[in-house]
Amino acid sequence: MPHRLWRQTSHTALITHVSFMDLPPKKTQQGTLPQHSETHQSSAASQSASSARRPRVLAGDPTDFSPPFQVQRPKRQLMPFVFNSPHSGRHYPASFLKASNLDPLSLRRSEDSFVEELFAGVVELGAPLLHANFPRAFLDVNREPYELDPAMFSDMLPPHVNTRSLRVAGGLGTIPRIVTEAAEIYRNQITFAEADLRIKYLYLPFHEMLRSLLQETMTEFGCAVLIDCHSMPSLGLEDAADSTSGTRPDIVLGDRYATSCSSELTDIAERTLQDLGYSVSRNNPYAGGFNTEHYGRPTQGLHALQIEINRALYMDEARISRLRKLKRVKKDMSQLAHQLGAAAPNFLVPPRQSDAAS
Repeated sequence: MPHRLWRQTSHTALITHVSFMDLPPKKTQQGTLPQHSETHQSSAASQSASSARRPRVLAGDPTDFSPPFQVQRPKRQLMPFVFNSPHSGRHYPASFLKASNLDPLSLRRSEDSFVEELFAGVVELGAPLLHANFPRAFLDVNREPYELDPAMFSDMLPPHVNTRSLRVAGGLGTIPRIVTEAAEIYRNQITFAEADLRIKYLYLPFHEMLRSLLQETMTEFGCAVLIDCHSMPSLGLEDAADSTSGTRPDIVLGDRYATSCSSELTDIAERTLQDLGYSVSRNNPYAGGFNTEHYGRPTQGLHALQIEINRALYMDEARISRLRKLKRVKKDMSQLAHQLGAAAPNFLVPPRQSDAAS
């Protein structure tokens, strides 16, 4: 896609309008967020400042991930898309495994295994790809910063913690209590200080990086699209909350019921996937998680679409291993990205400054 089609007036302040209430203030210059390295390491200054008051870690040290996430960048960004794989991390520290009720294979049931590999081709097409190395069972960055289940903790939680969300009730908060099939993760309760450490070392830097990538894209192209990449079990739950009980479709597109992105974006994604031979559902059973809802501001030129891929298409779900079919799905996800990028100039219109500031 010719880069010149995207030369637009920059909207450098947009991402500050959708930043976290819980994030610390950022020093900005003309609204632009600071630049970051390709792999994140917690700063020496931050580690030094916190070392004296660092809590005792019993259930996994967040500093064990080196790096906790990675960004694969193209030589030159050619399209206003940022791809994100928040749940495909598969490094499990020994201290976390020791504190868990579950064996390593069981812990991996909540992992979106190999999803960053499925979307690796987008980098050659000119889009950055961010993916976590820490596992979802350890910390879920597709949640609010502090969605925590009080039953998990040996001490009181502070007032700013959200203890009543549906995700918390289901055991799937920022620090998950369970993995798939309601298997309890921890042998014993943990402390809030441990959870807070994970959030500060992993969650906040991850979203700082994601926000920075979106800001850079907005500055370059005048608009930005987040594609949040996930996978799902091939079989739905046998309960009223999951209307896809039994065999699920191949792909589920989540746009928060047409509120998180341009309807044309979802339409093109659906048509492209169907033309490639996939069965596609919209918003059922996944309408989009925290990332899709939080970052999706289409009237301000920032769009977010969640993609869920049926795991049976590319992996052995019992063994959590790659199938030969993975190569075909990877090729098709690159084709999807190509089609979205080629069509994007026809419907992604940078917002007016008055709209971006509203």
